[in-house]
Amino acid sequence: MEKSQFNNSAVSKGISFEKLLAAIYEEMGYDVERTKVSGDQGADLILTKEGLKTVVQAKRSDRDVSNGAVQEVISAKIFYEADHGIVVSSSGFQPSAIELAEKDDIELVDMKKLKKMMDVYDITPQKTPKP
Repeated sequence: MEKSQFNNSAVSKGISFEKLLAAIYEEMGYDVERTKVSGDQGADLILTKEGLKTVVQAKRSDRDVSNGAVQEVISAKIFYEADHGIVVSSSGFQPSAIELAEKDDIELVDMKKLKKMMDVYDITPQKTPKP
């Protein structure tokens, strides 16, 4: 699936990127909590599995994501006392984001990896549960 098709299909069906990610991570066996829309302290989702907490920052964008998103998830790890952090992009990542993520062991999920996750767990924007 090309980047533009991914973005357009998710948006045209009225399904938020965060809901799509929540559905994927639930299929992966995580307990998923969505944070409030504003004042989320850098996390859109909080995942829990096997006693470990992971914060997720979701960035739906046509451009590569900057290191600001990585900074947000690093802050969210501290705020939510999480063990791990993930930034998910509907595009890719700028070199500065990759460099910072490597320093703090933040997982980066780009569109290509996200598409693989959707395929493995048979998740499409159309199959994403309503709120």
